[in-house]
Amino acid sequence: MAAGFWTLWWVWAAAALVLGILEILVPGFVFLGFGIGAAAVALLLLISGGSWGLPLLLLIFAGLSLAAWLLLKRLFALPKGQVKTFDHDIND
Repeated sequence: MAAGFWTLWWVWAAAALVLGILEILVPGFVFLGFGIGAAAVALLLLISGGSWGLPLLLLIFAGLSLAAWLLLKRLFALPKGQVKTFDHDIND
C-alpha cells in the first residue's frame, strides 16, 4: 500500500473503531489506548486536510496511545496495595 493511503482520515477512524471493538472483546484497557490514539490521528487528519507524512503520523499515534493508556491506567486502577476480592460465588 502506498504511504498516501495511511494519510486518509477514515483509515485511522476505521482502525479506531476496530480497536474499540477489540477492547470490548478483550477487556483490560489494552486496545482502548490504541483506539484513542487512532481516533486522535483521524481527527487531526480531518481537521488539517491530510498534509502529514506517515512517520510523523505514527509518532503522534504512538505518543497519544501511550498517554491515553497511562491516563486510563491511572484513572481505573485499584489504589496501590489493594487487591480485588470476591465475597460470593457468581453461581449463588
